[in-house]
Amino acid sequence: MRAINCRDVFLATAAVAALTLGGCASHADVEKAQATADQALSTAQQAQQTAQQAQQTATTAQQTAEQAMAAAHRAPGPRD
Repeated sequence: MRAINCRDVFLATAAVAALTLGGCASHADVEKAQATADQALSTAQQAQQTAQQAQQTATTAQQTAEQAMAAAHRAPGPRD
């Protein structure tokens, strides 16, 4: 599982810094860039949470399959 990919967040934040330091951006431009960076971070955090839930589901499924296989091996009856 991957940690949050901060590349997009970094790029958006760098854009905010460049606009601010460059002196050519309006206050509205800087606010819009910051809002975009904030949204990118929020989206990345939501994606990480979804990935963690998927990993947990996969782990549970694997454990269930392993338990079923162990039960099948213990069960009496003819074997192929």
